Amino acid sequence: MNAQASPLQPIVQLKGIVKHFPGVLANNHIDFDLYPGEVHTLLGENGAGKTTLMNILYGLYQPDEGEILVKGQRVHFTSAQDAIRHGLEMVHQHFQLVKTFTVAENIILGQPSSRGPLLEDKRKVYQKIREISQQYGLNVDPNAKIWQLSVGEQQRVEILKALYRGAEVLILDEPTAVLTPQEASELLTIIKDLLVAQKRAIIFISHKLNEVLAISDRITILRDGHKVGTVQPKVDHTTKSDLARLMVGREVLLSVPRSPQAPGEVRLALEEVWVRDDRGLPALQGVNLEIRAGEIVGFAGVAGNGQRELEEALRGLRPVEKGRILLDGQEITHCPPAEIIKRQVSHIPSDRHGWGMLDDVSVAENLVLETFWQEPYTYRALLSYKAIRAAAERLIKQYDVRTPSMMSRAGLLSGGNAQKMVLARELSLNPRFLLAAQPTRGLDISGIEYVHRALLEERRRGVAILLISTELDEIFALSDRVAVLYEGQIMGIVPGDTAHMKDVGLMMAGARP
Repeated sequence: MNAQASPLQPIVQLKGIVKHFPGVLANNHIDFDLYPGEVHTLLGENGAGKTTLMNILYGLYQPDEGEILVKGQRVHFTSAQDAIRHGLEMVHQHFQLVKTFTVAENIILGQPSSRGPLLEDKRKVYQKIREISQQYGLNVDPNAKIWQLSVGEQQRVEILKALYRGAEVLILDEPTAVLTPQEASELLTIIKDLLVAQKRAIIFISHKLNEVLAISDRITILRDGHKVGTVQPKVDHTTKSDLARLMVGREVLLSVPRSPQAPGEVRLALEEVWVRDDRGLPALQGVNLEIRAGEIVGFAGVAGNGQRELEEALRGLRPVEKGRILLDGQEITHCPPAEIIKRQVSHIPSDRHGWGMLDDVSVAENLVLETFWQEPYTYRALLSYKAIRAAAERLIKQYDVRTPSMMSRAGLLSGGNAQKMVLARELSLNPRFLLAAQPTRGLDISGIEYVHRALLEERRRGVAILLISTELDEIFALSDRVAVLYEGQIMGIVPGDTAHMKDVGLMMAGARP
């Protein structure tokens, strides 16, 4: 649809939106409009102003300047409930569902009712849910408990909840982030069907440029709080490189070249490894894998299939119930974390703020977090801040960590710079084996490019790397071999150069090749 030439009135208009935070101009006179029956994508790097703009539209923030119009009428939202009453709904990346409730109970939770939402006539509620499900292809059992559903089905419940409330505008925040390729493809089809059926309007937020180009009628790009422009990809023949350049302001390598390289000896081996999760249930079930020097093995899988337990077991943070983990032929199965570090194992953790860094101490101290008790950082049981500062200065420069001062609190760093700090610390240990778990989570395009370059450089140096990622594009771009994890078992291992999205996606859903 060519919205610019459409005679329709915009269903939503943001005019001249300005929003300040202390020391930051998050939105600088931004205009944005949305027409019935279109998908209008909001694109930009971290900190570009996307979330702030959507929070203003959804009533969570108040603009300092500018106005919001819905169906041509000026509105003033002071809460999300105001936005919902005007037909707007936001489907968050992290699902807002009560896992012990049924689908129906979650959908009607919070709905106005004289008898209470859980006392409504169940037949009528279930009938309405089934009608909406069939109308839009969002098939799900109203009686099922949320914890019984797959991630893709839970995403459908979130959309059903919005449609049940009569939403005319859906704001979808990274809706495919935790879906298999097949589930993501189905969801994109459903989104298009929503529009065809009743001219609903979608604001789509995603960092996956393939999806953005496939589904969007228009794309508005933000950079540093400014609106860079709006493109119509099908009319303007916009490419991924075009979008990346608009987002970052320079040419960006969307895929860092991975040169052929013969792997060396086996560096890390997992032999029939069994690990339990926090509930005492099997999270890894007889995992066998070898990772060689100078190769990257990518672990693909939907989040929650044993990745976190594998990461913790390799780092010495979770006990291995059965099986062995070998490093250079020597068993490290039950070694404590400090011993594993001494064996030259480095770790980029999936939760960088939770257990990859200390937010309340300085950048300099974070950079020696795993070696501060050794010389030259500790001498005669006393810390040598001169040595710590010298090492920090060198690493900050080498890894381009942008911080006001090496003594600034690490928690004040942006996501990209915090990740650079973690990379600097871990790679400075000269690892023989590197465990990289979700290494680009929360990073923008330029940050992803930086991390990918660093990992490939470690591969070139002969480091064995296990890459755990829920981003299939990342797995395919970096991996020499791809292992697919489903419910704690390896469904198959395929060469990275010949791996196909469809085949890997099927294995991610539990199908063996």
